[in-house]
Amino acid sequence: MGMATITMGGNHNSSITPRHYNTHKVFLFCNYILLGAASSCIFLTLSLRLIPSLCGFFFILLQVFTIAGAVSGCAAVGTNRWYSAHMVATVLTAIFQGSVSVLVFTRTGDFLGQLKSYVREEDGAVILKLAGGLTILIFCLEWVVLTLAFFLKYYACVEGNSGAVVPVRSGKVQQDEDLKDWPWPFQV
Repeated sequence: MGMATITMGGNHNSSITPRHYNTHKVFLFCNYILLGAASSCIFLTLSLRLIPSLCGFFFILLQVFTIAGAVSGCAAVGTNRWYSAHMVATVLTAIFQGSVSVLVFTRTGDFLGQLKSYVREEDGAVILKLAGGLTILIFCLEWVVLTLAFFLKYYACVEGNSGAVVPVRSGKVQQDEDLKDWPWPFQV
C-alpha cells in the first residue's frame, strides 16, 4: 500500500498510511462505545437509588473517570504530553472496572445491600447484573483502546508526524482546502 503525503496547516509535511487512519477510526469507535457503556452504567446505578449511597457514588465516580478517559483519549493519542497520563488513567480504570464486575457477579446481594436500593431485591439484582455486564464490556474495551493507542503512538513515531490523523481518500497529494469539509474529529 502506498503512503500519501498531506500538507497540514503549518510548514511541515505529515504522512500517514491507511493502516494508521483505519486504526484511528477504530480507536475513536471504541471510545464512543466506552462513552455509551459508562453513561449507561451511571443511569442503571441511579435507577437503583436516585440519590446514590457512598458505594453507589464511588461506582458512578468510576464511570465518570471512564468517560473522562475516553473523551481525553480522543485528543491525547498523538501528543506526548497527555499520552502517558491517558495510558495510566485507562489502565487504572480498567483494573477497577474488572474488580467491580467480579464483585457484582460474585457478591450481588452484598453489593446491592451497599447500594441501599429502593427497588425489589430481584429487580435490583437484574439491574445490577446488567451494569456488571457493561463493566465487563468496559473492561475489555479499555484494553482494546490501550492497544490501539499504543499502535497509534507507534505509527506517529515511525511516520514522523505529530500524531494528527488526516483522512486520505486516495494516494494523491491533498490540499488543506480539500480537508476543510471533513467532519470532526478529522478537521485540521
